[in-house]
Amino acid sequence: MTDTSLKSDLLQIVNTAHAEILDVYNSPFNVDRKTDDTPITEADRRAHDAIVNGLSRLDSKIPIVSEESRLAAYEERKKWRKYWLVDPLDGTKEFVKRNGEFTVNIALVVSHEPQVGMVGRPTTNTVYFGDVESKQAVRISSEVELPIATRTIELDSVQSVQSRRRANPLAEQFLIDLESDVGPITRDFRGSSLKFLALAEGEADLYIQPGGTSEWDTAAAQAVLQAAGGTVMSFNGKSLQYNNGDSVLNDPFIAIGDSSSAWRNTVLRRLTIFKD
Repeated sequence: MTDTSLKSDLLQIVNTAHAEILDVYNSPFNVDRKTDDTPITEADRRAHDAIVNGLSRLDSKIPIVSEESRLAAYEERKKWRKYWLVDPLDGTKEFVKRNGEFTVNIALVVSHEPQVGMVGRPTTNTVYFGDVESKQAVRISSEVELPIATRTIELDSVQSVQSRRRANPLAEQFLIDLESDVGPITRDFRGSSLKFLALAEGEADLYIQPGGTSEWDTAAAQAVLQAAGGTVMSFNGKSLQYNNGDSVLNDPFIAIGDSSSAWRNTVLRRLTIFKD
């Protein structure tokens, strides 16, 4: 697979998943519960099938991890150098609320790092693609492809994006402490991977997540953001990594648009609040 053909192939797969999701979204649907009590709909299942079938046709030798499939034991997964990591419908709660803030996430993880990512937003027919190695990050809408990039941090106009459903008192205290360095920080709230995409498009500056996400929630959007010039790191300052143990829960992390050492060091200094 060349970089160009991979982007085209993934776009076709994501658009197929979009069609399956919207077919359910625009009609009455039932909401079931998984064993962990999280919601699942026919849209999740149909998108999963479309993506897995599509990726398998690209290269049947590359393993696939999807939120909606059985997770292979770590004894098997730890042997993988490369695999697909998929969330067929990221933001099922937003889907159920019909607020449009849900996405389709596909990442190619290589040596524990997301190398390629594609994130689709079905309700706007928009797709984001990122290739970390080539530093190619684009937004594709109505067949028009435009490059995207993060923005340089500017004091007194910093904007954070936060989860609608994972409010955390320490995260808010972190932002308050950070305001001592940068001035007032505007808070915005978005669902699913849209928080990462706001940074990748230069609409916001940081997104902090102290816990509660899984690897399939973040990998694709992390690739897009990092290809656009941003950084996603654990609170120890190291890049957020994948497939390092039995659990697929992420470490606490922070995503920033401006990856300069000065801004990165400012953020890391304030993250010490989580070590107290």
